[in-house]
Amino acid sequence: MQKLYADSILIGSQWQKDKTISINSKGIIESISPGRIDGAESVKGAIIPGMVNCHSHAFQRAFAGLSEYRANQSDSFWSWRDIMYQFVARLAPDDVFYIARYLYLEMLKAGYTCVAEFHYLHHQPGGEQYDNPAEMSFQVINAAGQTGIAMTHLPVLYSYAGFGQQQPSVLQRRFVHQTEDYCWLLEQLDAHIAREDTLALGIAPHSLRAVSAEQLKTVLPVIKRFNVDSPVHIHIAEQIQEVTECEEYYHKRPVEWLLENFELDERWCLIHATHLTTTETHKLAKSGAVAGLCATTEANLGDGIFPTANFLDSGGRFAIGSDSHIAVNVADELKTLEYCQRLNKHQRAVLTSKSCRSVGQNLYLQAARNGALSVNQNVGELNVGKRADLVVLDTNHPTLYAREGSFILDSAIFGCSAMPVKDVMVAGQWQIKDREHPQQQVIENDYLKVLKKLAV
Repeated sequence: MQKLYADSILIGSQWQKDKTISINSKGIIESISPGRIDGAESVKGAIIPGMVNCHSHAFQRAFAGLSEYRANQSDSFWSWRDIMYQFVARLAPDDVFYIARYLYLEMLKAGYTCVAEFHYLHHQPGGEQYDNPAEMSFQVINAAGQTGIAMTHLPVLYSYAGFGQQQPSVLQRRFVHQTEDYCWLLEQLDAHIAREDTLALGIAPHSLRAVSAEQLKTVLPVIKRFNVDSPVHIHIAEQIQEVTECEEYYHKRPVEWLLENFELDERWCLIHATHLTTTETHKLAKSGAVAGLCATTEANLGDGIFPTANFLDSGGRFAIGSDSHIAVNVADELKTLEYCQRLNKHQRAVLTSKSCRSVGQNLYLQAARNGALSVNQNVGELNVGKRADLVVLDTNHPTLYAREGSFILDSAIFGCSAMPVKDVMVAGQWQIKDREHPQQQVIENDYLKVLKKLAV
């Protein structure tokens, strides 16, 4: 039994002092006791639950910064995507492994303890399958295993270039699956992932433009056969053009159509969902589905602003993701959400709740708890029965020094360039101690070699 003594710890929704948490051999918190128990390891700093990253395209980390120029007079998400496709065409399996491993190290050091990998890079550049059709999935799964971050793997079903089952372009061939091959991939991955405590499996129909209604109806029962709680993630309503094309094809807006044709619940995570009507916002909130918000990427791509305040007022759930990894920074994701609402409403302290008037603490706890729902892992808060995924903030950092209670998270999110993360534990195992990972130098060196190779 592992024991940690905390002077300051966020248990559930309440800050508490002078507590010992006991963690069993499976990494589960077995008890929380007052005072210090003999043999407990003293933790220097404030303990908070680890954050869930609900949306990641790992390979895009190496692409960050390579598209910050005007490609044409109407530069947008779509022109960015064309540049990204050209980058993807050059990636070999070991490149993806080294990029993902470095990214997951960055995530741990930022305070993310679990990641949902929305994985659509499946095949060789020409579209041919690798000898092992699950090759690319295992590259990112193994990268997570070597760093120690927990993962929910979301293999992407991507079949078409646009609404009406348009044929994929040459540069999209690495992503494309037919339904039968995709279901086979799920079976292979389930057999592996079911044996791992910090791995889970879900599905990711890429978007309404890239899969048909018939495909959605086929694959949903398949993943539920493995686990009825398996998550379903989908890109939706990210771009105005996408909304317009959906209206032309389905005669409905994307979220409107999805709500009318499928029974959404807390296992669904709608990524971006940026462009919503008032009615869609309310109905999505009432469905229980999680909105997967990726504020730094959405800002970088000029997507638009999600109606976060109205969504939360209707009882909606949200999680955060770093998506394209233009930033790997929990504080940036959360404060960008808040700042967008302040700019829209000309107010301060917008995203609070009746039970929590602290913006930072409210956003952090909601993102962690709903992120846990979106990945189907037993995390998201510190309490008896939960997995010991936790983060230690450095309370000697000048911005956190002498702070108490909710001011700790408010200061960590709004007063620092990044949260001052000191130590990180996943499933009862320290992965970051004093800001360092045991394999950090090797991971960084291998990543630099990939960057040099891709620069040629």
